[in-house]
Amino acid sequence: MAQPAVPLPQRLERIKVLAAESTRMNSQLLAEALAQDTQLDVMGIEPKPASILAAVVQHNPQVVLISSSLEDSGTQGFDLARQISATCPGTRVILLMDSSHPASVVQAFRCGVHGIFSRTESSKSLAKCIHSVHQGQVWANSAELRSVIEALRESEPMRLVDSGGEAILSKREQDVVRCVAEGLSNREIASCLGLTEHTVKNYLFRIFDKLGVSSRVEVVLYVFRFRKDWVTAPAPGRTPGPKLLTPTAKAPGKMRLAVPPPSVTARV
Repeated sequence: MAQPAVPLPQRLERIKVLAAESTRMNSQLLAEALAQDTQLDVMGIEPKPASILAAVVQHNPQVVLISSSLEDSGTQGFDLARQISATCPGTRVILLMDSSHPASVVQAFRCGVHGIFSRTESSKSLAKCIHSVHQGQVWANSAELRSVIEALRESEPMRLVDSGGEAILSKREQDVVRCVAEGLSNREIASCLGLTEHTVKNYLFRIFDKLGVSSRVEVVLYVFRFRKDWVTAPAPGRTPGPKLLTPTAKAPGKMRLAVPPPSVTARV
């Protein structure tokens, strides 16, 4: 009697990573260290912004790891992160930093990065960071997240109603915000709300503009600060109880923010 065919396990797709440290040698050493993880396909590149941006466009990596300091400039990495987010919105950026000064942390996220990583941590932790960011998480430790929340708290208060006392966000826009707070991707939001992905992206553009924010992270922080009732009242088709923050396994003090990255522009 013929035996039923047993499907072979699917081979996991390797994550394409572009790594650019502060020097060419450091970039190569970093690539070699990360290559120990067989699920990462890593390419090192010279630390020149023009070369890095050209490589991102040519090779379309899923994750770009860049130093905050390039060509002897302490801010070049931040500027490059902003350019990558605008030029290749599907690519997720991790910024390598020497220190987690609050102002630098806030600036990094405003530039559209999906994770910040301190050079004082191990390459094994960096590999874990890359996997998490690739899966749609935002990588930052508790202190760094507090810096971002504090910056939001001290900024100009967000308007919740217009001059006529009407809510700024429409009911449907509020539903989209709830889904973003739950960590759903644009495709999942579209399925949940019965919309197309294109419509979801248009809603996100309007939401960002109305709230005066520039990323999904800021939208979640907006909910966390101003509208916790939206978290306990889930969007249609969703069950209550989403968690905005979840601890990273085996990394005390490390938190992952459950927010998918932009999928169209640096703002969406």
